Amino acid sequence: MQESINTSKSPVPSSSSPPESGRVSWRPPAGYVEPGRKVLGRTVPFLLEEACRLNPNPRAFNTRQDEHWTSLSSQEFRDRCQCLALGFLDLDLARGDRVCLFMRSDTTFCLADMACLTAGLVDVPIYLTHTPNTIRYVLDHAQARALIASDCDLLADLLEAIDELPRLKSIILGGEEGLSPEVSRAVARKGIEVHSLRELEAAGRRRLDSDPEAGERLQAEIHPSDLATIVYTSGTTGRPKGVMLTHENLSFDTVAAFTGLEKLERGGGHVTLSFLPLTHVFARMMQYGYMNYGLAVYFTEPDRIASDLKSVRPAVFATVPRVIEKFYDRILEKGDQLGRLGRGFFKRALRLARSYEMGKSLSRWARIQRPLLDRMVFSRWREALGGRLELIICGGAALRPDLANVFAAAGIEILQGYGLTETSPVISFNRPDFNRAGTVGIPLAGVEVALAPDGEILTRGPHVMKGYYRDPGLTRQSMDSEGWFYTGDVGEFTEDGLLKITDRKKDLFKLSTGKYVMPLPLETRLVEDPLVDQAVVVGEGRKFCAALIFPETGSLERWVREAGVDGSQSLQDLLESADVQNYFQQLIERTNSDLPPWSSIKKFDLIAETLSSENGFLTPTLKVRRNKVRKDFADRIDSLYGEEEAARDEPPTEPEILGG
Repeated sequence: MQESINTSKSPVPSSSSPPESGRVSWRPPAGYVEPGRKVLGRTVPFLLEEACRLNPNPRAFNTRQDEHWTSLSSQEFRDRCQCLALGFLDLDLARGDRVCLFMRSDTTFCLADMACLTAGLVDVPIYLTHTPNTIRYVLDHAQARALIASDCDLLADLLEAIDELPRLKSIILGGEEGLSPEVSRAVARKGIEVHSLRELEAAGRRRLDSDPEAGERLQAEIHPSDLATIVYTSGTTGRPKGVMLTHENLSFDTVAAFTGLEKLERGGGHVTLSFLPLTHVFARMMQYGYMNYGLAVYFTEPDRIASDLKSVRPAVFATVPRVIEKFYDRILEKGDQLGRLGRGFFKRALRLARSYEMGKSLSRWARIQRPLLDRMVFSRWREALGGRLELIICGGAALRPDLANVFAAAGIEILQGYGLTETSPVISFNRPDFNRAGTVGIPLAGVEVALAPDGEILTRGPHVMKGYYRDPGLTRQSMDSEGWFYTGDVGEFTEDGLLKITDRKKDLFKLSTGKYVMPLPLETRLVEDPLVDQAVVVGEGRKFCAALIFPETGSLERWVREAGVDGSQSLQDLLESADVQNYFQQLIERTNSDLPPWSSIKKFDLIAETLSSENGFLTPTLKVRRNKVRKDFADRIDSLYGEEEAARDEPPTEPEILGG
């Protein structure tokens, strides 16, 4: 077993050369039986064909129209996709041409996506939150021949981005509304034809009526090794990279990820709520799985999650940690508003949940209390999630271990997964019988995982991308001659055989003393506190670690009321007050409690701003853009070191020279 990598160690990043020796391979934990449904050689449209044959659902796809849901059955969805595919090919598009999707995440996105894949086209989803410059870069770099936009409003947002793109010949609108005069003139000047999905579907249906086997012939021409999609990673630095995923990458990862989950294999009667952007391969893979297993999918918006959970009452849904954190904050807020008796039960339930650890038995006293607390408290948590929820699948970022345990204690099972766009995306995830907080579980059946000598996670298998589009040099840097993909993440295997992520390799920084610091474990400890929204640990080239802390204002306001602190002052004055500073100083001391001095946080700064994707501090997948944080808050960072900067040029002491 590999020696643990944690903040008390000092891992040194290795070169990019393949680790010929010292590699640690994953070993299955005792009692683990690998699922038997390992299927290669599939295309994504085959997953739809299989759904129509084995798991048909009359309400497979559901999108809100006004205040009602409109539904499509599995069969209707397949027929419309075939018609659209034939219509696309009437636009002088050839197999392998790139089609960009600038669309909202709903049934229409799914139709456009599957129609492209059926026609042998390569679709390229674009985040709605991207800037015009980034959108233009993706359109140009992907050499897009066509662009599909959900409606005229989204198309209007693209006018600046589609300047000087000679390869772009067609724009396709998902809606039926006509173009505004301004948009019509702008598009006409560019020599681009405009069509609607309905128009192309009607043309394809006419062709299918005259040639009923045309759709089946299209699908027969698709091979599992064909390129299916190019997903441009948002990235925390630099320009996006175009990740090339084949049909087999996506179909294998979907089938392997869903296989063995009994709660999903019952498929047909299940309902799921989908609110993650389908531009992200995690949400897209989940959608293919829902479709294949016959679940009814209801598409909603992030600001309607709470109400739709109660009305749709899903059995399963996929999410990112941020949504779970917000739900937990709401639970705490509701608990504070209860009467004296209810608040007493709530606090007892919270103490039990916070003491719970997955994989370990409750104490005798906790087992005695739990039935009553479940009836009085935990059942209400489950009811807030619709009352039928059996499973939450969490990905995209690290979930706080304490939340995984708290929700498990309340009877809400969360399975956390791990992967990257480059791995289609899932590499591993927790299983119901092998679920531990703070881990990302067991590799998919058919997926290899190993650790390099420096702890970097490597993976190999049918899930690994074809490469980066138009960038063979970057592809060679990330994949070795043996087929191992270098994830850039640092990890370890737990004693019971589960994978644990400890940091991002590129996020490691080196103090001026020569010590390497992994910021993620420190930041994870900080954000476990309800008053912390985000935390960024800094110290590259400095003598010690410091932290920028971005408070969670709602939780801070509740704490102010409970602590009797003057809440009438401005947020900035409040953050500078002695009471608040003392609270966070104690948090820092708890965070540092078992760490060696060199990796401890010495100073912190409370910043009255929120990090979000809208202001550019978070990627569309809610990862912190560290470079932007360091750049925009450079003065605040410098002020944390102050007089220490004067000592940076002094000769290091002997222990520092030796790295001790």
